[in-house]
Amino acid sequence: MLPLDLALFHTLNAGASTGPAVVAVARWASEQLPIAMGGMLVGGLVVGSPAQRRALALALLSMALAWVGVQFLRQAIPAPRPAQLGIGIQWVEHAARAGFPSMHTAGAFALAASLQASGPTRRLALLSGAAALAIAWSRVCLGVHFPSDVLAGMLTGTLSAWAIHALSAASARLSWPRRFSAYWSHQGRPWARHR
Repeated sequence: MLPLDLALFHTLNAGASTGPAVVAVARWASEQLPIAMGGMLVGGLVVGSPAQRRALALALLSMALAWVGVQFLRQAIPAPRPAQLGIGIQWVEHAARAGFPSMHTAGAFALAASLQASGPTRRLALLSGAAALAIAWSRVCLGVHFPSDVLAGMLTGTLSAWAIHALSAASARLSWPRRFSAYWSHQGRPWARHR
């Protein structure tokens, strides 16, 4: 663990002198905000326009890839959480499992980065970005992650979104030559409308 990581943790981790309102906000950001973001995702998938549904489906895939990335990194680098090392105060119950990278942060940043990369969801992207930052702060404030865990979660989520969007763009570029017109012997023109 780097000295800077430990110093940042001690600065951000809520201590005995921290006001109860700060801890309550951190708990809400860590426990309730991800549920609200999930509700937004599901609601948008149900009632959104086709473009919004596509953007949210890509965000969901980005979050799934982030989950896989976090699981892989936790197996490769089983770093303990602060409480397992007797450092700081842990304000919420948490299992004693690897904390690098932060799953909450990776999922939130995958959603925010994916929505930012999608055109029709710019306002949701701004809200999701602010929520992702709040979640990242809350995980350190509540003592369940080191700042390096959160930073690795940010990178994992953002890279996952980038990968999904890159694959989606490559797939779209490769799909038009394989489309055919009504006559199977004639390949469809790429500028023609396809449904």
